Amino acid sequence: MNYLELVETAVVAVFRGIGVPLRSIRSTREYMAQNFQSEFPFAEYRFKTDGFHLLMNLVDAVPRLRTDDLIVADRGGQLGWASMMEDRLLQFDYDREYEIALMWHVAGRESRVLIDPRIEFGAPMVRGIPTWTLKGRWKAGESIEDIQDDFGLDRGEIEDALRFENVSLAA
Repeated sequence: MNYLELVETAVVAVFRGIGVPLRSIRSTREYMAQNFQSEFPFAEYRFKTDGFHLLMNLVDAVPRLRTDDLIVADRGGQLGWASMMEDRLLQFDYDREYEIALMWHVAGRESRVLIDPRIEFGAPMVRGIPTWTLKGRWKAGESIEDIQDDFGLDRGEIEDALRFENVSLAA
């Protein structure tokens, strides 16, 4: 599975997790493939949801437009109103130049663990250091302070990485 396929899978999982019907996801994918020639629409475009429908900013689809209107992608491009929708898909950072999801906050925005295909071949990491490296040091008996000194990370970053790796930090 390549990175874009991984992002697609993760985005679909988020949508399904908040109750977006599978038919809406399929309709969106078909609409984006036909109208935007997008092989990986959930990685290439930023979507919003109201829990039932998948929407995207009209300006993302047609950059020369200056509007807050939304396209209801699972309804064949029907227009929607931004003021009525809430952006719940916050786990991805998108690159405006390439219009793809570049960074995935794989453990949620509150954690500093990211997946970025440009760094460490897409391994989960904190500031460029793979989480498995930090786990290995911890399992080898090093203290968080030792790991901090060696990698220049703060305690919270190390704890986020260890939690991501399912390491219990209970004393």
